[in-house]
Amino acid sequence: MAMGAADVVPGVSGGTIAFITGIYDRLVGAIAACSPAKLGWLLKGRVRETWQSVDGTFLVTLLAGVLTSILSLAKLISFLLEAYPVHLWSFFFGLILISVLVIGRQITRWNIATLSAALAGAAFAYLITVAVPLQLPVTLPMVFVAASIAICAMILPGISGSFILLLLGLYAPVLDAVRSMDLAFIAVFGCGCIAGLLSFSRVLQWLLNNLRHVTLAFLTGLMVGSLNKVWPWKETLSWRENSGGELEPLLQSNITPAHYQALTGEPSYWLVALALMLLGMLLVSALEWWGGRT
Repeated sequence: MAMGAADVVPGVSGGTIAFITGIYDRLVGAIAACSPAKLGWLLKGRVRETWQSVDGTFLVTLLAGVLTSILSLAKLISFLLEAYPVHLWSFFFGLILISVLVIGRQITRWNIATLSAALAGAAFAYLITVAVPLQLPVTLPMVFVAASIAICAMILPGISGSFILLLLGLYAPVLDAVRSMDLAFIAVFGCGCIAGLLSFSRVLQWLLNNLRHVTLAFLTGLMVGSLNKVWPWKETLSWRENSGGELEPLLQSNITPAHYQALTGEPSYWLVALALMLLGMLLVSALEWWGGRT
């Protein structure tokens, strides 16, 4: 459920949650094990063998938690993003910041290759956070393509699938579809997710098995670069109209708490923000401890 809650927020990745709880490798391996060959096994009646080979119990349990979280928390997260943005971003800033240390600690060999990978990951994530969102048509084929791209980001620590949807101009339509239970939209989106996930997971599994330290360094860099997106205090430079006819930020720049207070006339809540950052750090530490025990 924690992965689902994270994936609803633009800028926060469910892959980060999977990594700090110690299930990341198992998740990637289980997804990569799903293949057309396994479908052939099912058609031949080899149900139990197929279920075990794809770690079916693990995948179904995880998927149920993620879907339950997304369906139940979509409205709450939308409300918090609108009513308490500084508070929500502060919590996730602390969560991602400590996650950098958690994943970086797993890299035992730092050299030119791993440092270069970390810098490349940080630069890539940063460039994504400052990219200008597109205005793509909300058609079912476009929804399929966007879902296949966004799902790849969802399993990468530091790159948010929901933020990719935001960049593609499809974040609001997806949330609207979930709220209104638009089954056709949701079905096409789900098919796109499956297609993207099955193809990308094999690449990621190969990288983790053959170039683990370089891959972990790149993933660590992704999270460092993504911190730019989740900085709590922002100045909105331009706005856009969403599918519901409401204005929402298009381009934003990070500012200091004092500048935020002077600019908006609202309290910066910096003490509360600091407390929420620490809470996010404590939560990650608790999740890492729990993941190590289980």
